[in-house]
Amino acid sequence: MSDEYILGISAYYHDSAACLLKNGEILAAAQEERFTRKKHDSNFPKNAIQYCLEEAGINVDQLANVVFYDKPLVKFERLLETYLAYAPRGLISFFSAMPVWLKEKLFLKSTLKKEFANLSPTKSSPKLLFTEHHQAHAASTFFVSPFEKSIVLCLDGVGEWATTSAWIGDGNTLKPLWEIDFPHSIGLLYSAFTYYTGFKVNSGEYKVMGLAPYGEPKYTDLIYKYLIDLKEDGTFRLNMDYFNYAAGLTMTNGKFHELFGGPPRKSESTLTQKEMDLARSVQEVTEEVMLRLARSARKETGITNLCLSGGVALNCVANGKILKAGIFDEVFVQPASGDAGGALGAALSAHYEYKGHPRKVMPLDSMKGSYLGPKYSNETVKTTLDKLGAKYTQLDDGKIEERLAKILEEGNVIGYFQGRMEFGPRALGGRSIIGDPRNQKMQSVMNLKIKYRESFRPFAPAVLAEKVSEYFDIKSKSPYMLIVADVLEKHRIKMTPDQEKLFGIEKLNVPRSSLPAITHVDYSARIQTVHPETNQKFYKLLKEFDKLTGCPVLVNTSFNVRGEPIVSTPEDAYRCFMRTEMDYLVVENFVLDKKDQPIIEKDDSWKQEFELD
Repeated sequence: MSDEYILGISAYYHDSAACLLKNGEILAAAQEERFTRKKHDSNFPKNAIQYCLEEAGINVDQLANVVFYDKPLVKFERLLETYLAYAPRGLISFFSAMPVWLKEKLFLKSTLKKEFANLSPTKSSPKLLFTEHHQAHAASTFFVSPFEKSIVLCLDGVGEWATTSAWIGDGNTLKPLWEIDFPHSIGLLYSAFTYYTGFKVNSGEYKVMGLAPYGEPKYTDLIYKYLIDLKEDGTFRLNMDYFNYAAGLTMTNGKFHELFGGPPRKSESTLTQKEMDLARSVQEVTEEVMLRLARSARKETGITNLCLSGGVALNCVANGKILKAGIFDEVFVQPASGDAGGALGAALSAHYEYKGHPRKVMPLDSMKGSYLGPKYSNETVKTTLDKLGAKYTQLDDGKIEERLAKILEEGNVIGYFQGRMEFGPRALGGRSIIGDPRNQKMQSVMNLKIKYRESFRPFAPAVLAEKVSEYFDIKSKSPYMLIVADVLEKHRIKMTPDQEKLFGIEKLNVPRSSLPAITHVDYSARIQTVHPETNQKFYKLLKEFDKLTGCPVLVNTSFNVRGEPIVSTPEDAYRCFMRTEMDYLVVENFVLDKKDQPIIEKDDSWKQEFELD
């Protein structure tokens, strides 16, 4: 029997991506932005597709199916109905949106056939299938989860109509239970506050989440009174009198601005306590919605496992609250929960639901640690570094971790490039910047001198899976950095009376624990548990660092600067290393010391290449 290859793609809206299955196994997955270096690239994922095909050693003609993660005609129906409902108020937005629909998106099937014919050696196109948007989200999380049966909750801005949906996953099937439709959306409520606090919609939401602990929930009562009618079971309706996204070109309107005391903050202007309080308020409302939905789903079905997906599922603070509440025995979150993960879900939906193939449940999960992108051999890396004129030391396997542990213990920051690139927004030890979490200055150094981003942004701990409960209030695995838990009391540093009086961002430089670089101001941390089954090299490094220092934790942040996609190639890694104040770069078995590198002329013009988000 010949192998069956199914390619899933997401494109034309947010994050374009491609994912390839071979007989149901995930062979490769990647976002287009990593190849084009354009953050959140939404174009047809030509480069990601070519990578997936090369990884499998096949061409387009050998694909059984290509599956798109959306149903464009249903989405167009929603747009038309919405504009009619709000007419004539949405006229400007209507005329802005229609050209691209009438020219491209309405004829997506023809567009896709043409794109794949261009990639095909015989100029032919594989058979096309289309899933619904939330169906793709549900498939992306349940079919790779370690559960035979589970509740599935999908929460995002909007798909075709659905903004929130509940499913039962059982074996190789997904059964829809209910959905909440546009314009009522917890994702768009959060995005409205993202816009109002001066951050970019569809990419700045995680900044709001990171800002929230600096604030007080002063505006929650206003949100509940005027913006959202939240029922006991978690279902809700938004008061659209305060929002502009349904028919306008902005998220909020004058009535919203009047309610919260002024116009939106201008991007890049100074953050005030008001923005921190707004962030805390909308974060708490979002958590309450998700907790109520989780409780009612458990009560309604009696099922003890939960899978989460959709952009809102990247809210790791809310995920942590659900886990801590003990509503479910286990919680699994798809690491690529946003639109990029729709490519994976589309392919899985076709394999299991459309074709009816049996499903084998894996003990950890079927994501392979989300290490699904390109990797580079030592030979390729050496050729690249020589071409760049880089100075390096090559170490044998087994010795490199010992050397790196010592470099980290001395307070250095390392650009860490190992194995396959991660799929999804988190760096998990494949394309990471790492440091010593015990170093008080590590957070500010990484934020301001390496990432070139806001000082309030927290960093995540990567911790040996078997030692996570020695430092954090969590007993579950969290391999994808999508669960927030508190640092245990025994590791916290008690604040002085004067420090207790500090407010908002003033708390930033006060050490909160014995691991100050990864402890947020509310004593929380966004945890990644590292497992030998999925990333042996990173696991070995943590073991060496633990042996040297008695600390099984490292700071882990994505290998990029603000506004830039995570690095993909050795060239990307070296360029980022040389442009920032990282001390060392390790690419596979090659260690580069910044002090040994050729002096390059200082040029900050590259920062303009990337849109600040």
